[in-house]
Amino acid sequence: MLSMAVAMGIGRFVYTPILPGMMAALGQTTSEAGFIAASNYTGYLVGALIAGGGWAHGWERALSLASLALSTALCLAMALTDDFVAFLVIRFAAGVASAFVMVFLSSIIFAGLARLDRSDLQWMHFGGVGVGIALSASMVALLAFGQFGWRANWIGAAGLSLAALAAVWLLLPRAGGQGGSAPKEPALVFSPALKRIVWAYGIFGFGYVVTATFLIAIVRDNESGAVLEAVVWLVTGLAVIPSVYLWALAARRWGLRPVFAVGCGVEAAGVMASVALGGMTGPLLGGILLGNTFVAITALGIQIGRNLAGPSPRKVLSVMTAAFGLGQIVGPVVAGMVADWTGGFFWPSVLAALALAVSAWLALSSKTAARS
Repeated sequence: MLSMAVAMGIGRFVYTPILPGMMAALGQTTSEAGFIAASNYTGYLVGALIAGGGWAHGWERALSLASLALSTALCLAMALTDDFVAFLVIRFAAGVASAFVMVFLSSIIFAGLARLDRSDLQWMHFGGVGVGIALSASMVALLAFGQFGWRANWIGAAGLSLAALAAVWLLLPRAGGQGGSAPKEPALVFSPALKRIVWAYGIFGFGYVVTATFLIAIVRDNESGAVLEAVVWLVTGLAVIPSVYLWALAARRWGLRPVFAVGCGVEAAGVMASVALGGMTGPLLGGILLGNTFVAITALGIQIGRNLAGPSPRKVLSVMTAAFGLGQIVGPVVAGMVADWTGGFFWPSVLAALALAVSAWLALSSKTAARS
C-alpha cells in the first residue's frame, strides 16, 4: 500500500492537483501541460516494456526500492526548474520508476499473497494509490492556506514519498521471505481472448486519463479556489481506497468481465458529469466516480489477463501495463490539443467517455474458456 502510494498516488498523480498552479505561474497552455503528462506516461510505457524481460530475476526487491527512491528524488527535481524540456525529462523518468514498481514489486506482493492463500488482500496493495492521492491532496490544501506556490507542492510530495519509502524499506520481505523472487516464466501465448482484453485495457488507459490529468484544471476553470480544488482531489483519493475491494466483491458474484464493463460505464458517467454539471457538483461527482473506478478497473483487468496468461503472469502484467501506458500517452496530448481548440474540456471528456464505452464492449465480447 505504501509503495503504491509513493509510485502511483504521489509519483504519478500528484501532477493533477499541482498542474493548475504550474500552468498559471509559468503561463503554460493546456497542450503543454498535456505533453508533460504524456511524457510521464511514455516513461511508464518504456518502463513496462523494459521490466517485461527476464533480466531482473532475483533483483525485484532491489529494483523496487531503487525505483521508489528515484520517484522521491524526481518529485524534488520538479521544484528546481521551470524549463519545459526539463519537465518532460523528469516526468519521463518518473514514469519509468512507476512502471518498475508496478511490475517488480507487484510480482513480489502477489506471489507472496498467493503462497499464503491471501490473494483477497490484493485490494490493499492497489488501495495505496488512493492513500497517496488523499495524502497529496491534503498536503496541497495545507500549503494553499499558507499561499505557497507550486514548487512547495513538489517539495512536499518528495517529503511524503521519503517517509513512505523508509517504511517500505523496513517492511518489504527479503528474498526467501513471504515475498521473494518470482520464478522464471515461459513465453506469453496470445489467445484471441487475451488480445481483446489487452486492447480493452489500452483503450481504457486513454479513457480514464483525460479526467485523471485535467480534473483539477476543470475545477480551476470554475474559479472555485485552491482549497476546493484540493477537496475534489481528496475525495477522489478516498474513493479509491475501498474501491478495489468493493468491485472485487461484485466480480466474484457476476464475473470479472461484466463487472469490468460496468465499471467503465460508471466511470464514463463521472467523466461527463465533471464537465456537464455546473458548479462544484460536477467535479465532485466526477472525482468520486473516477476514484471509485479507475484503480479497481485496473486491478480487474490485470486479474483477467493473469487468468488468461497461464504460466506467464508477470509477462502479461508487463504487456498490459504497456498497453495501458500507450493509451495514457495519447490521452493527455489529444485532450490538451482539443481543449485548446475548443476552449474547454467538454469535448475531450466526450472522447474519453466514448473510449470507455469501447473498452467495455471489448471486455464483454472477449471469448475465453477460462472462468472469469
